[in-house]
Amino acid sequence: MQPMVDWYSTVLNMHVVKRNDFICFLTYDEEHHRLAIVNIAGLHAPDPKSWGLAHVAYTYRNVGELLSTYRRLKKAGIEPYRPIHHGPTLSMYYHDPDGKLGRAAGRLLQDQGRDRAYFQTESFTKNPIGINFDPETLVAAYEAGASEAELLRQPAGPAASPQGL
Repeated sequence: MQPMVDWYSTVLNMHVVKRNDFICFLTYDEEHHRLAIVNIAGLHAPDPKSWGLAHVAYTYRNVGELLSTYRRLKKAGIEPYRPIHHGPTLSMYYHDPDGKLGRAAGRLLQDQGRDRAYFQTESFTKNPIGINFDPETLVAAYEAGASEAELLRQPAGPAASPQGL
C-alpha cells in the first residue's frame, strides 16, 4: 500500500485524510477524499490482457500547467511512459505502482463544442490516436518562449499505436 500512497501523493499533490492497515483515504482539496486505496489480502494482479479500466485522465488548463507537472514528476523520478499529441489533447501517460494508467492531459481547445467537433474532422478519421512526442522538446520550446499555438500544433509523424492507452 505504501508505494501507492506515495505515488498518488506525489503525482496528484494529495495528502492522507485517514489511514489504517486496510484503507487509506487521500485528497488534494477540502473534499473528505478523492481517492481510496484498499489493501485486500489474497488478491492477485489481473491477467495483463484482461479487460478493465483503461486510464483516468486529469486535465490542466494550459500547456504550461501540464509541463510544470511533467517537470515536477520527472524530478521525483516519475516519467511518462507514453506522451501522445491526440489532436484535442496533449497527453502524458503514466503507470502507477500497480501498473494502472493515469493520464495527465493538457487541453488544446478551450471550447468543449470545438473539442467534440474535432472527432468529425478528417484529421481524426485518419489518425484517432495521435502522434508520439518528446516532452523534453516541448519543455525546451516552452522555455524558449514558444507561443501556446506553436506548442499545441500537432507534429507530423506516424500514428501512435493504440496499444497501451
